[in-house]
Order: sequence, then C-alpha cells, then structure tokens
Amino acid sequence: MLPIHRIFATVAWVAVSLSLMSAQSLSELSSPKDIPSGSVVVVGFLGGYDRWNDPHRGVRKVVLRLRSRGMFAEAIGNHSYRTALDFLHRALDTNHDSRIDSKEASAARVILFGQSWGGAAAIKMARSLEQDRVPVLLTVQVDSVGLHDAVIPANVHAALNLFQHESFTIRGRRVIRAADPSSTQILGNFQFRYPPGSIDESDASWKRRVIGRSHTMMELDPRVWDDVEQHIVVAATK
Repeated sequence: MLPIHRIFATVAWVAVSLSLMSAQSLSELSSPKDIPSGSVVVVGFLGGYDRWNDPHRGVRKVVLRLRSRGMFAEAIGNHSYRTALDFLHRALDTNHDSRIDSKEASAARVILFGQSWGGAAAIKMARSLEQDRVPVLLTVQVDSVGLHDAVIPANVHAALNLFQHESFTIRGRRVIRAADPSSTQILGNFQFRYPPGSIDESDASWKRRVIGRSHTMMELDPRVWDDVEQHIVVAATK
C-alpha cells in the first residue's frame, strides 16, 4: 500500500496544477542544436505541472543563473519528459547518427536536478541515460516526490537529497541510496525545517500555500536553491 503522504501528494498537486499544464517542445529550448562535445549540459525538472518558463519557480531561477555562468541549462516540466530525453540525446549525439556511441558517452557531462515530481523525473532520466552508458556527474533532488526515486543508478557519480518532512504536508523523499556504492557517492540527505512564518510566501498562490504548506515553503527557500546551484557549479568544474 502506498504511504498516505504519497497519495496526498499525487492528488493534491494534480488538483492544484492541472490547469497550468502546457506542452513543451524542443523548439522552445534555448540551447543550440549543436552543443560542443564535452560541454556541461544541465536539465532541471520542475514539479507538479508548473510551466517550464515560470520565472517564480526555483528550478527556473537556478537554470537562468547557470546560463549566466555560460552553461547549457534547460528548465523542463516533468510532464515533458520525452522532450528532455530528446534534448539530451541531441546534445550528446555530436556526429548526428541518431545514436550515442561509446566516444560520445565518455565525453558526456550531464547534471540533472529537480523539485517534487521533478526530483523523481531526474532519477528516471538518469536511469534512461544508464541504458545508453551515459555517465551523470550529479543528481540533486529537492523535496522529491515519486515511487522510484530512492535508489540512484550506478551511472551517477554523485547524488544529493534535500527534503522536509513536516506534518500535514506533502513530504519529500527522506533517504536516497546508491544502487552501487562503489560507483556513486551520496553527498547527503539533508533535512530542512520550516516553522510557521519562517519563509516569505508572498510569491506563492493561496493554493500553493494552503495545500503545499512546508513543501511550498521549501520550494520558496532561497537557501535551498543557493545550495543546489553551488553543488552544480562544483560538479561542473571537476
């Protein structure tokens, strides 16, 4: 039987966010079709049915800051998973033969992160890339909500999990672990706590504040996204 908070998370975010759903295509991405081999490519997955270009969402803010650093970074809705996969295949297939060969895979420098359902989408994407033998430098999950987001595949070099576990809210994944500890370093499972009034929620709709509660507060916490950005920058420079 599914944990009650997982059931609540699914029902609540569908009810709140379904009206925001919009399709996202490759043509809406900012990265060029031909990304130089060996470049760092970052995909951030938004939670719920958040629009990929919503300037208020933490994932989108981080992506824009990474672009200002010269990285190829895209914010993609978790419901546009196929678009994200096509983008990464296009970015890594530098000889345009419609497959990722061993040379292209070894040159790949991919970083994946996401919030809520987007955290689970990041791990799902890492598994998809594992099938192509593509390594992933880093995955970061922010209050990840999913059924299969606890075990990090062996193609991921390092993984970080940030979460809150307050009462009467949508709770993030508490613990992640490596499928192969010799291949993946778990950087930590770090819990954030949110007493009432500890976060400025003026940037959130009343639906997010009432239904999301601490899940929403974490998404609005600038400390979280500063931490995410810093880990991505460090991984990208290794």
